[in-house]
This record gives sequence, C-alpha cells and structure tokens, in this order.
Amino acid sequence: MINRKILGLIGLSAKAGKISFGADSVETQIRKRKINLVIIAENSSERTKDKFKKLSEENDIPYIIVGEIDELSKAIGKSNKAIIGIKDLNLSKEIQKISNGGEVIG
Repeated sequence: MINRKILGLIGLSAKAGKISFGADSVETQIRKRKINLVIIAENSSERTKDKFKKLSEENDIPYIIVGEIDELSKAIGKSNKAIIGIKDLNLSKEIQKISNGGEVIG
C-alpha cells in the first residue's frame, strides 16, 4: 500500500500541471532534462522498470518504485499509467523524503 501523502503530492503535482505520464512522454521529458523525479509502479513490467531505472541513472535523476498502477493512475486522474515524471523540484524532494521514511512539510 502506497503512502497516502505520496498520492496526495502526486495529485497536487498533476493539478499544478507539473507532471508527465506514460512511458514515451516521460522518456522524452527525461532526455530534455525537465523531470526531477521518476515514479515507477511496483507492478509495472520488469522491462519497463529496468528501462526507466537505467534512463534515470544515466541522466542523474532520482527514481522511486512505489504503488500500484491503479493507485498512481487514480492519483493523476488517468488510467493505466505505470510511469510518472514529476517536474517540480520541491514536490519531487518532498515525495522522495516521504518515500525514504521522512515526514511531509506542514
């Protein structure tokens, strides 16, 4: 089960227009250096996980593997999205902090 605070921040990022979603779109944005955090669904295919881990590492972009495809998709109001890229630096730092066991601001 994914942390509700992470889902909330992903939803906030989506409302602010600070995300990219879907494999092709996120890959393009990574190459353009527009992404600050890559979120990979736990139940995405091994091939997808490996591709985005490698892509993130090559571009020095942090990534987290968290949540199910359904949970992540619902948080951004879409369906069947296994890969989400967070463009906002502050939101990406907060999501990483919570993912690593820290606490959200506020």
